Amino acid sequence: MHLRSEPSILYFGTPVVLISTCNEDGSYNLAPMSSVFWLGWRCMLGLSALSKTTENILRTGECVLNLPSVEQVAAVNRLARTTGSDPVPAGKLQKGYRYEPNKFATAGLTPLTADTVSAPRVSECPVHLEAVLEGTYALAQQSEAQRGKILTLEMRITRVHLEENILMQGQENKVDPDKWRPLIMSFQEFYGLGEKVHASTLAEIPESLYRTPDIAAGHSGIRNS
Repeated sequence: MHLRSEPSILYFGTPVVLISTCNEDGSYNLAPMSSVFWLGWRCMLGLSALSKTTENILRTGECVLNLPSVEQVAAVNRLARTTGSDPVPAGKLQKGYRYEPNKFATAGLTPLTADTVSAPRVSECPVHLEAVLEGTYALAQQSEAQRGKILTLEMRITRVHLEENILMQGQENKVDPDKWRPLIMSFQEFYGLGEKVHASTLAEIPESLYRTPDIAAGHSGIRNS
């Protein structure tokens, strides 16, 4: 029996992403989020228009999307209710956030130089996706109460770095889903993936058939000065 329900959030389970960006003074910001989806070598990020991460991406046009595995959950949790914005926005202050200028130290994580962007990679994360901003789209434009508060950012991936131990044996361009254990956020709680539950017909399609021109475009990327 289904019941009519009005949950305040609809986070039914998506991967956690640590977004690293550059602040105005050259220091680094690092923020966890899970409102993201990928299509090819592009992705859409759903972010507060008032967040430091959003501010940095709009100013610099770049970031690194670092995907933690379940092994990094404690580090991710140490960033909870921290913000790089000073003063802390009213909405975050109400939720108990505090200003933290050194997110990498707080999380106990290590910045690593990227190839095509100035923002750093997170050394401990198994997946690093360097990315540049391709489009900005406002959400909830018809809602007077929410207008201007939520943005979706279209990012194009320019370089991918993968930890060897999550790759298919002998295939440097294919992730083994039996080895990759992403950190999942579901209704504000942390989870990991379980065992595969059924064979997939879609998995019979060679991944190479999904390649897009964005991959070739990434070959010419150089790190910003």
